[in-house]
Amino acid sequence: MDTAGTSGVFARRYDELGRAVEMGFAGGRVIAVSFPAEPPADADGDHELLDRVGDYLRGGRDEFTEFTVGLTVPTAQRDVLEALRTVPYAESVSVSRLTRLAGFDSNDPDDLDAVTEALAANPVPVLVPDHRVDGGPHATPSDVRTALRRAEGL
Repeated sequence: MDTAGTSGVFARRYDELGRAVEMGFAGGRVIAVSFPAEPPADADGDHELLDRVGDYLRGGRDEFTEFTVGLTVPTAQRDVLEALRTVPYAESVSVSRLTRLAGFDSNDPDDLDAVTEALAANPVPVLVPDHRVDGGPHATPSDVRTALRRAEGL
């Protein structure tokens, strides 16, 4: 997806969630995803990614992998979130499995802490699908997580 140069805030309300999805772009990268009750008044509602989120919520298979994510998080968290992006649609992983996917030791409490911190601080839910992790924590609100898991048949 060519979003080079795209900057701004885009948002749209989805009945499937009972709330909006808001996405912030900077220099063509998605840098933030949130779930406000309503779209902000100054947000643009017209973006292909929002169209695709709507299709996804209605059961369309999408992993959003061609959208570039701008992760401004510590390296260890970035490793976790990048590993999470590789978990396929309609599959879930445990925290310990994600720990290993990220190259950490799932028997090391410090490594497990790093993974759970990354999940809780995930700045771009949906694109980095923390809803696919069983036993969280999650940056995605519980009701949104339930809807995303339902959309994927999890």
